[in-house]
Amino acid sequence: MGEASREIMRRARELVPEWTPDQVHEALKRKREEGAQDLVLVDVREKHEWSEGYIPGALHVPRGYLELQIEEAVPDKTRPVVLYCAGGVRSLMAGATLKQMGYQNVISMAGGFGQWRARGYEVAQPRTLGEAQRKRYSRHLLIPEVGEAGQLKLLDSRVLLLGAGGLGSPAAYYLAAAGVGTIGVIDSDVVDESNLQRQILHNVSRIGKYKAESARETIEALNPDVKVITYVDRLDETNVARIIADYDVIIDGTDNFPTRYLLNDASIIANKPVVHGSVFRFEGQVTVFKPHEGPCYRCLYPEPPPAALAPSCAEAGVLGVLPGVIGLLQAVETIKLLLGIGEPLIGRLLTYDALSGEFNELKLYRDPQCPACGENAHPENLPTYADVCAVSA
Repeated sequence: MGEASREIMRRARELVPEWTPDQVHEALKRKREEGAQDLVLVDVREKHEWSEGYIPGALHVPRGYLELQIEEAVPDKTRPVVLYCAGGVRSLMAGATLKQMGYQNVISMAGGFGQWRARGYEVAQPRTLGEAQRKRYSRHLLIPEVGEAGQLKLLDSRVLLLGAGGLGSPAAYYLAAAGVGTIGVIDSDVVDESNLQRQILHNVSRIGKYKAESARETIEALNPDVKVITYVDRLDETNVARIIADYDVIIDGTDNFPTRYLLNDASIIANKPVVHGSVFRFEGQVTVFKPHEGPCYRCLYPEPPPAALAPSCAEAGVLGVLPGVIGLLQAVETIKLLLGIGEPLIGRLLTYDALSGEFNELKLYRDPQCPACGENAHPENLPTYADVCAVSA
């Protein structure tokens, strides 16, 4: 180390106090036992060093990205921040940088991770993506809101698709491409030639095949990371609770009111968010029904409309590309929910008019008298699936 380097280190030590690994270990132990949330441990080593092991509970902010990422990782500049690297030099320099950025209580761990490990203290081994996965999801890894941690979360996520038709097809295809690890598909219909105008999971060779199985073949061919669970069945009162129980988010791609009401009530009881979408000729809409945070489907539509006022796509028609737009928006909202990022469309209804090329947003409110999610709601006592079928008919 040259004279200039020694001088820089001397000045850094004047600014940044140093703790031994024993002191850091004791502080972390007190934090766990007393439930204190003030101390933040930050690992400033490079990615390959982190992959070989890290101190449990540490945040990873590489020294090369410190100035760009630390304010997002630790927004409160009054919190005590303990930095560590491999040997204690980079963390000391990083501490001086944080001082210049306005952080008030910065500490460097002398001896770094090497001495921590030599003392026999606990070391965590990070779960990382494989080389093939890093290539596949490389564009996600570049986004701070996703990154490797977010991609791993997607791979651990479970999404249920109600319907492998016009809305379910684009949503499933892009969620599979994004690396959502488990996708459930429930659909009892078979592929028909008239489906191929918009239902992109299927093709001519699969006409007459169950849509759920056709969807599985397409998704598995796209991404081997994805496990597809198929349900060749109709969602009803006998199976809804069992099927939705294992999933994090449900995508509603159904085209009938009985199933929508059934799903709404069951999702409230199970506390599962539903990403709703619907299309009609040239118009579509999408929203998120998240129990206890926004309105539910019954807040918008207390009762199903007469059948004459709600024709299906088979009766009224739909522009083939329109479900692609709405289904992709459903996929986006699903990923936001899974990663906990952005502002999901909770309490907001996004509408799209393909002829005018316009998006509009409507504010939605919970109905305090709603029988499903209101103040005195008892969703388990609502009209049955058969009752709604009868009203729709």
